[in-house]
Amino acid sequence: MRGVLFDGKRVEVVDDLVVRDPGPGEVLVAISAAGLCHSDLSVVDGTIPFPVPVVLGHEGAGVVEAVGVGVTHVGPGDHVALSTLANCGVCAECDRGRPTMCRQAIGRPGQPFMRDGRPVFQFASNSAFAERTVVKAVQVVPIPKDIPLPSAALIGCGVLTGVGAVLNRAKVDRGDSVLVIGTGGIGLNVLQGARISGALRIVAVDANPAKEAVARQFGATDFLTSVEGVRELLPTGADHAFECVGRVELIRAAVDLLDRHGQAILLGVPPAGAEASFVVSSMYLDKSILGCRYGSSRPQRDIALYADLYRAGRLLLDELVTQTYPVEEFERAAADAEAGKVARGVLTF
Repeated sequence: MRGVLFDGKRVEVVDDLVVRDPGPGEVLVAISAAGLCHSDLSVVDGTIPFPVPVVLGHEGAGVVEAVGVGVTHVGPGDHVALSTLANCGVCAECDRGRPTMCRQAIGRPGQPFMRDGRPVFQFASNSAFAERTVVKAVQVVPIPKDIPLPSAALIGCGVLTGVGAVLNRAKVDRGDSVLVIGTGGIGLNVLQGARISGALRIVAVDANPAKEAVARQFGATDFLTSVEGVRELLPTGADHAFECVGRVELIRAAVDLLDRHGQAILLGVPPAGAEASFVVSSMYLDKSILGCRYGSSRPQRDIALYADLYRAGRLLLDELVTQTYPVEEFERAAADAEAGKVARGVLTF
């Protein structure tokens, strides 16, 4: 079968992958569509260290082909969206409703694929850039069949991360002011999360002026090409500032642009080992700096919620899909993503 493989030196689309059958508590999914996220490209450029060879992809949707023993919430033929969160479901963090903090959910890559008789790693417990993948049942969320699968694919990472950061981590409230730095796939979902939450002023910042129209479509009330102009719009600062780029100088700006009791939420991923600074005395005005893993999500609950919001016309998914590419055109899709030409490019099988 086809898949996008990174061997540590180059990425290629191969056609000789083999995936094993699902074991107990697992699901075999035929992938229909998968979003190309910058995290996939970060594996290739080394920003995210990962063992190789590895099948990339972690934002996908498809159709269940088979289930292992003990799986009852989905069956063959069901349409599903996938999460990357292979949490155990029984540890203290899972029991507290914090599956993103499960210590079984990260750092333990599986090898459900084979190529030339050798095992191949699975990226983010998912590997959605393959025609078929095997995942834990907890990662598979049924969705209505009237949701287009290229749109549904984006729920599993970009939407969970961006909207979840607003609703679950920051808990943005009605009337709040929100600053969003960076309007790529994550930033756009932060914008629509802020809109859904009832934020009154939503300021988007992106160096590319061509992104203004889509930023406003997703919820921005104001658009700037530099953080330098934020104080003119929000003289006392923002209640919430989301950094979605991963640059330390923008993390510092997010902190500096907070109002009293404001909070900066860090979503962008800078290089490993990067350090950011802030003025310590400014924090005594009850300001906070919050990390956020995967939108502090509970995928079984949140994916179903976002599917319902989409069907109600309140959450934009189709509009996130700038372009679809057959999986064989991965190279072109990656180039478009790197050039900032797309909100999200989606690979199709």
